Amino acid sequence: MALNNAMTADFLRSAYGGESMAHMRYLIWGEYAEKDGFPNIGRLFKGVAYAEWAHAKNHFNVLKEQVGDSSVAAGAVFGHTNIVDNLQGAINGELHEVDQMYPVYLETARFQNEKDAEKAFHYALEAEKIHAKLFQDAQDKAKEGKDIEIDTIYVCPVCGYTEIGDNVEKCPVCGVKKDMFKAF
Repeated sequence: MALNNAMTADFLRSAYGGESMAHMRYLIWGEYAEKDGFPNIGRLFKGVAYAEWAHAKNHFNVLKEQVGDSSVAAGAVFGHTNIVDNLQGAINGELHEVDQMYPVYLETARFQNEKDAEKAFHYALEAEKIHAKLFQDAQDKAKEGKDIEIDTIYVCPVCGYTEIGDNVEKCPVCGVKKDMFKAF
């Protein structure tokens, strides 16, 4: 389905930019977490980075017919100080997406009857809610100087749904079977 509305296309580009930057930032912060003695928080960053990649891929794919160069404005956290601050940056970014960005983008896509964009925004919104909670739990432990104790992290490759442990048979957001999930 081709995009018919410039505003939704702009929102997809912005979301793509933000998710792409989050993907890279979380990979970098994951490496720092591991080096600083927080291997499980490092795995969490890497798992969520994969979910952010899935979101960016979804946004990119909806834009498939929007060929050409485009400047993209997307907010991002930069820098690295320590595990607690990096987790706060992740929390802030996820909450911005949950409370501000994706609700507006999703309602705009609905209003403009852009079904593919609506699905991509919905998928991202649902996953970001989980990510904010996971990062908050990790930060609470990091403030005590402790790593989180977690089982395998499973991420849906379609919508970015993120699950700690083997608790679902299929993705509750998009319906993909658990055997398709990527493990971290």
